[in-house]
Amino acid sequence: MPLDAKMGSVERVLGIGGTFMRASDPAALSAWYRECLGLDVDEHGLWHQDAGPTVFAAFEADTDYFGSRRQQVMLNFRVVDLDAMLAQLRARGADVAEESQEMEGVGRFGWVTDPEGNRIELWEPA
Repeated sequence: MPLDAKMGSVERVLGIGGTFMRASDPAALSAWYRECLGLDVDEHGLWHQDAGPTVFAAFEADTDYFGSRRQQVMLNFRVVDLDAMLAQLRARGADVAEESQEMEGVGRFGWVTDPEGNRIELWEPA
């Protein structure tokens, strides 16, 4: 049964409005995202991202997919060319996972760990 048929009119969110992270050195971590991933944010952290799909999914509490079990969420960034992005990250000395993965009809995935230990997924959509 559709949500609004069951509960009447329901307000809906429009999309992800922000991502907030704790960091021991926020300026250095922000610089890493800007310099290594090209995350072009203004002085307030505002980023105008390209339109495209966003996945919202819950995982089992004991998943190893995020890397460390202490990590409760994982960022996933869409990229145009996964191989080029991974090569760029390796050239900058980033901690890039050796393996990558492909899901038919979904795309290709690779992972990097930021300087604060957060595993990040990079997704080249199919």
